[in-house]
Amino acid sequence: MKTMVIYNSQTGFTKRYAEWIAAAAGADCLPLAEAKKKDMSAYEAIVFGGWACAGSISKLGWFKENMERWRDKKLIVFCVGASPMESPDIAKALEQHFNEPKLEQASVFYCPGGLSYEKMPASSRLMMKMFVKMLKAKKNKTKDDEEQIRWLSSSYDISDQKYIEPILTCLRG
Repeated sequence: MKTMVIYNSQTGFTKRYAEWIAAAAGADCLPLAEAKKKDMSAYEAIVFGGWACAGSISKLGWFKENMERWRDKKLIVFCVGASPMESPDIAKALEQHFNEPKLEQASVFYCPGGLSYEKMPASSRLMMKMFVKMLKAKKNKTKDDEEQIRWLSSSYDISDQKYIEPILTCLRG
């Protein structure tokens, strides 16, 4: 199946997953800026990856705008975030973005990435530091709050190729 993997990455985690998926599937792979200029008519499947932050998925609007044009293709979306796979917030966030009837034609996946404060733009770094500071100042912190403070206080990488297996299975099926 001729496949295109398109990604939008801020700190490199989404790009890494896109490249892993493309390599394993024998697919073409482009950053979103280049993919916007490309004719997708020759592709049978389009995989789009964006990074997740604060419950939103970067450039998902672009993907949604093109879904009607791609209705004859297999459509897959993956998002990469800082939360571990077990986080209950993941299902809620994905459901929030993919509850529209037209999005039912797309299969959706989450891949844990991490945080790279060193690669973040200053505005994102500041936002994250303020969020951590707010969590630390919270009275009567829960166990989840303490865990979140620990995770978000420094850079980390929890990406793993094993998380692309469900995406590859969907592509093959």
